[in-house]
Amino acid sequence: MTHDFLESLKNELGPDVFFGDDIPARYHNDWSGMTPVRPLALVRARTTEHVSKTLRLCHQHKVPVTPQGGLTGLAGGARPIEGGVALSLDRMNAIEEIDTVMATMTVQAGVPLGVAQRTAEDAGLFLGLDLGARDSCLIGGNLSTNAGGNRVIRFGMAREHVLGMEVVLPDGTIITSLNKMLKNNAGYDLKQLFIGSEGTLGVITRAVLRLQAKPADLATAFCGCPDFPSMLELLKSARQHLGAALTSFEVMWPSFYDFMTGRLPSLRRAFSEQHGIYVLIENGGRNAEDNRMLLETVLGEALEKGWVSDAILPASNREARDLWAVRESVSEYGKLMGPTTAFDVGVPTSAAGRLVEAVEAAVSERWPDAIGLSYGHIGDSNLHFVCNIPSAGTNQPYKAITELVFDLVAKEGGTISAEHGIGLVKKPYLKLSRTPEELALMGKIKHALDPHNVLNTGKVLPGSEY
Repeated sequence: MTHDFLESLKNELGPDVFFGDDIPARYHNDWSGMTPVRPLALVRARTTEHVSKTLRLCHQHKVPVTPQGGLTGLAGGARPIEGGVALSLDRMNAIEEIDTVMATMTVQAGVPLGVAQRTAEDAGLFLGLDLGARDSCLIGGNLSTNAGGNRVIRFGMAREHVLGMEVVLPDGTIITSLNKMLKNNAGYDLKQLFIGSEGTLGVITRAVLRLQAKPADLATAFCGCPDFPSMLELLKSARQHLGAALTSFEVMWPSFYDFMTGRLPSLRRAFSEQHGIYVLIENGGRNAEDNRMLLETVLGEALEKGWVSDAILPASNREARDLWAVRESVSEYGKLMGPTTAFDVGVPTSAAGRLVEAVEAAVSERWPDAIGLSYGHIGDSNLHFVCNIPSAGTNQPYKAITELVFDLVAKEGGTISAEHGIGLVKKPYLKLSRTPEELALMGKIKHALDPHNVLNTGKVLPGSEY
């Protein structure tokens, strides 16, 4: 059976399918840090038809298949399945159209986010989706995980940037619905089934992205606040004064800020004195002078009322990039700490300070040498926590750390995943954030679209193992 399947795959896809030692190691895993798996075969599709042929064969032979994008996911969603096929869309990287009248961009799933951003800007428009991994993550992966990122507070999650989509179902059926219209109530909005489903219901091959008017300027301010309650007052003031111009409100606790600026020579501390919490504010509007003036108004009030102890308004884009560099230095974790247990949780904004305090204290009490770093998109209730136990070396107590953190998140009424998906890593804990009835409905949808359970088998849903 396996021989017949591989022969059929080779006959259908020729030079775009790889076997054994010819499969590059990068396709054995994503950024989750899980044990790599060499797939039975790798297909690097060039067209939607290639994707369709691959899924049709896998469906017929009941062989599991794992869709892959930029492999930047942290939850194991793109890690191959033992004895299965890895289906990479990284060769489907064409930007097919920019429609400046409709303010849309039609792209293939393998387009890097950064390329899409720059293409939109060259056309005088703006793609509001933004992640630190912008030059390595791919649009298909962004949509399949409903990625969030730095500008959710203004532009929303990935699903807010999609008007139309092309998807290949598990049996190879191609569903093309490349709608460009903001208003289209003709039946079910089918694209919402696939956005955020992490490749378990279908493989996204093309999408129509909604673009925005290009801001004339993005102004940044960096603030040191005395404590978490003061930061909340600053957030409320920024929302009131900046309104829709507020594009980012990023928060870094001292655990993160002090560690990263102290370990990376390329980063410099913005303030000579330490503060209780650090905030990056970004606003974007049609007038550079107005943007800066609005930020000055926010900072002036905050300084007067004691919500901010010190603040910087960079004089150039280069200075602004230097301030953002600290927040975006997370890709250096591997060099600085080795293996980590990373969390991406959602919690009511007012409870985030209490949660950070509880998590950092509990981890330090259990593992006295623990390194725990806290930061996040607090403007949209998204908190990140990264942990390493130096004394454990490569045998990090992932399960114990995860259970400790998720228990505290659940007590605050939070969610175990705000923007990175469930994949394999968080699947055992999904019941902490979803009711039995919700999980049952998800299972029914999965079975309806993928009755043989071949597409990203074993991911997301408990009980979905192959």
